[in-house]
Amino acid sequence: MLSGLVIVDKPQGWTSHDVVGRMRRLAGTRKVGHAGTLDPMATGVLVVGINKATRLLTYIVGTSKTYTATIRLGESTVTDDAEGEVTATRSAASVTEEAVRTGVAALTGEIEQVPSSVSAIKVNGERAYARVRSGEEVKLAARPVTIHRFEVHGLRPARGGEALDVDVLDVDVTVECSSGTYIRALARDLGEALGVGGHLTALRRTQVGPYTLDQAHTLEQLAEELDVLEMSQAARALMPNRELSDEETTEISFGRRIAAGVAAGTPDAATPEKPAAAFAPDGTLVALLADKGSYAKPVLVFAPDNEKRAPKQPTAEQQAGQ
Repeated sequence: MLSGLVIVDKPQGWTSHDVVGRMRRLAGTRKVGHAGTLDPMATGVLVVGINKATRLLTYIVGTSKTYTATIRLGESTVTDDAEGEVTATRSAASVTEEAVRTGVAALTGEIEQVPSSVSAIKVNGERAYARVRSGEEVKLAARPVTIHRFEVHGLRPARGGEALDVDVLDVDVTVECSSGTYIRALARDLGEALGVGGHLTALRRTQVGPYTLDQAHTLEQLAEELDVLEMSQAARALMPNRELSDEETTEISFGRRIAAGVAAGTPDAATPEKPAAAFAPDGTLVALLADKGSYAKPVLVFAPDNEKRAPKQPTAEQQAGQ
């Protein structure tokens, strides 16, 4: 059974669900999912899992992301990006590069961010964007995110004239951030901090965790040749690695615990949320492991022809009777 990750270069205008639908046809299976939604306007890295590899997606979603983007200063929109109606215009003619860099610095590091009201976040069981489209005013709560890098590459006029003589300025940036960050919210907040409003006009995701744009293929390329990153390769890049002996491989294959990894008891210890990838001597991915005390327990076991949740460990009394 074909299992692995496909690094797709998502085209503009496609939803992430559209890409999953196309990949189902190309891979000939219904068991396909993605790790982290990209808006239709955005392009770039969308990590797609096929069959067994869909179980890895939950560990990819929480990884950091990197984007290149263009922020337009001087215009605000209802969606905080170019797909929404312009709601306000204010001249950005007096905005200087120094002011932009100061505003960017204030939005770097650990911040509290209010997501765009037109987002997929649920409010009382209904998506925020659906409430906005029905005419309701939606205010979402701020949430903590981390902006690891917010780099300004330059300012340029969006409509004629010199940089300081135009109404609207485009700012080209690179953003590296934690999962859950809304880049269009950064554009909105930068514009508001500068007193002119702002929105996102272009967004391209260049990296998700360890997976980069260099590894990505367009849907047209994938239709000609389906390039799949095999399970073991995908897990090696994503997680801490643990090499098992033959005996440990057998024990783990049956869902039994083994001795803890070398990082047990330290901040780098494997956990159910951030497990280690365990490999058999032949390099095959056997399981995902979490350390607990002096033992390592399987979080997820990958059997040759299927996958299963690790069974519960026997009690001391059951072990004594074996």
